[in-house]
Amino acid sequence: MKKVFNVLLALCVVGLLFICWRSIQDDIDFGKEVTIRENAVKARLLEIKAAQEEYKLQNPEGSYCDSLFKLVEFVRNGRIPKIVKEGVLSDEQMEKGLTERKAAEIVNSGDAAAIAANGLQGFRRDTTWVNLSDSLFGPGYNADSIRYIPFAEGDTFQLQALPTVTRSGTILYTMECAAPDVSFLKNMGRNGERLIVNRARLAEDMGSYPGLKIGDLYNWNNNAGNWE
Repeated sequence: MKKVFNVLLALCVVGLLFICWRSIQDDIDFGKEVTIRENAVKARLLEIKAAQEEYKLQNPEGSYCDSLFKLVEFVRNGRIPKIVKEGVLSDEQMEKGLTERKAAEIVNSGDAAAIAANGLQGFRRDTTWVNLSDSLFGPGYNADSIRYIPFAEGDTFQLQALPTVTRSGTILYTMECAAPDVSFLKNMGRNGERLIVNRARLAEDMGSYPGLKIGDLYNWNNNAGNWE
């Protein structure tokens, strides 16, 4: 009888140890899954940042895009300038007052005598336009994916952009793109629901955003992420 009792006791101990290990392992696995989701959202936000900054450079008004649909079309169909460089100016040429701009003007003029006189036979500065999507994100990038928050089952990012007039009268263009916790942490069970609630409370206490975002509409921050 004593042996049976000892066996049962040992089994109980093993069972308790397993339950404790499983609980700890579940917490570890949950934390890893949260990190995976956060990293995926951060990466997508940085892609949006790159697209927005290129959009601003090419926009005559100097403003950011205020629509995800327009941003997708810009990424899909846009072009970006690429400068082809061949040859460099020697110290002697620069001492004579030759600059990159002047050298390019001489070469582009097609004047063979002037090109030879300035030693620019191997000098070339051409600007070509290449596919924006390929240049920023690599070949085969799906432009439409930029709209969607990873792991959010179709939820899209919240994008805003507007001009702000500073006290000095200068117009400052800002943008903000956000992914709420409730979108990319969905379907993670009770622990996920609890995490969302806790994060929302913490964000409210700190006056911050309950999720991940880049930029800020009212406080220009060079489009930094709120995790940086």
